[in-house]
Parts: sequence; structure tokens; C-alpha cells
Amino acid sequence: MSVLLHIAASARRDSFSRELGDAFAAAWQSANPSGTYVLRDLRTDPAPQIDEAWTELCDHVLGHGITDISRYEEAVRTPDQARAWEVLRPLLTELAAADVVLITTPMYNFSVPASLKAWIDQVTFPRMSLAGRRFVIASARGGAYGPGTPREPYDHQERYLRDFLAGHFAIDDPVFLATELVNSRIDPSLAARRAQHDESRAAALTAARELGGGIR
Repeated sequence: MSVLLHIAASARRDSFSRELGDAFAAAWQSANPSGTYVLRDLRTDPAPQIDEAWTELCDHVLGHGITDISRYEEAVRTPDQARAWEVLRPLLTELAAADVVLITTPMYNFSVPASLKAWIDQVTFPRMSLAGRRFVIASARGGAYGPGTPREPYDHQERYLRDFLAGHFAIDDPVFLATELVNSRIDPSLAARRAQHDESRAAALTAARELGGGIR
């Protein structure tokens, strides 16, 4: 039975990144009626920042060459470390159990929200591998940051996530979907580009549905 883990990072209840993620998830559930869908909404249930006890767990895992996720609990040796483990354990358990991981995130200040970074910090340990899982990132950006655009060099959202997934999780084939120019709906200086936003939104929604329905 396949498992889809959906990490939703937008601070907004009604957002364009959530819209894309919901379209993907609905299509995936329709194509996988016996599958399990797990939503981790970082707006209502945020992951806390890592603390010193978490770093001690990380150091133990690294120093003892532990790469099997099921053995990470061996690093717990103090009450503070036990409390840190109880925070990260359900997050890590969800991630390790997933076959497909869907991350829906806006671009904030050229990168990812602090809520998503906090989740990433909690679940990431040295030399851990999630190879074999499918990762899909559905994003929304206020401007246009695609290849060849003037603002492409400022895109530290997709570039960061690609580098992170490859460097830490051994995921070399994530799929990215994006609705761009969402600020054209409210920013007078971008109003002339509203049609481009509408086209980007429609194309991203179509791609999300097709991709979600094609993963089994």
C-alpha cells in the first residue's frame, strides 16, 4: 500500500501552493484508492526549531556511523535528548514511511519559509538516504523566476531544495511545479502580467493533476 506524505508550508490557509498540492493529492488519491494520505500542515502544527539536545543526537549518529534510520533512537542518552527525540520521532517516522513526499511551499524572500526549514532541520541526519522515494515540490512565487527571466539568479527556493534533496537525501529526480507571478493579482506594477500568471496557474494545475494521477 502506497503512502503519500504532504508537507504544507504556506502561512496562508488559502494559497496558490496549497492549491497545487491539493490538486496533486486529490489526483493521487483517486489513482491510489487503497493508499494512505498523510498531511503535515506546518501552519497549524509547526515543527519547532532544533535545540542543543538535537545537535547531540546528530553528533552521536555521525560519530558512530549510524545510517539506518531505525537505529537513530540509539543516540538518546539523556533526558533532554529524550525530549528532543519525542519531538522529531513522529516527523521522521512519517517521512521514512512515505513512498511519495509532496512539499507545497511559497517563495518567501527568495527562499523557503522558516516553517519548512525547521521541519527539514528536524528530520535530517548525516548520511541518511531516502533514495527510491518520489519527491514533488509545488510552489508559488510572487514574481517570475524561471529559466531565462531577469530574476532567475534570485531563485534560492528551487535551487536550495534541489541541492538539499540531492546532498542529504540522495534524491536526484525531484519534480517541481510552480505558479508564478501571483503578485500580479494585487501589485499595480505587475498588473500588466496578470494574463501570464493565469497561464502559469492553469498549466501548473494541469501538470499537478496529471503527475498525481500517474504515480502508483
